[in-house]
Amino acid sequence: MVIVTVRPGITREQVMAVMPDEIRQTTQLYLNGMVREWYSRSDGRGAVFLLSVKDVAEGHAIMEGLPLAKQNLIDHEYIAVGPLMPLRLLMAKP
Repeated sequence: MVIVTVRPGITREQVMAVMPDEIRQTTQLYLNGMVREWYSRSDGRGAVFLLSVKDVAEGHAIMEGLPLAKQNLIDHEYIAVGPLMPLRLLMAKP
């Protein structure tokens, strides 16, 4: 999971100038199966992406290749997620 936040001091105009390229490249990642889901943050300061990657390093490489990151307009927080492991208890024989 990647939480994207617009960096402090960056204006909406700066972000919007890059958005057409950002959207095209993000859509291509979705079509290639790398972005599984993505959401807008309700505070208007960024987005949340669920990536289909093997590890955080691969996710980092993908996200840093996008236009907003290349122009240093956003910060990323990476959180590795996986299956909810306690559900295995439901599969155990009593």
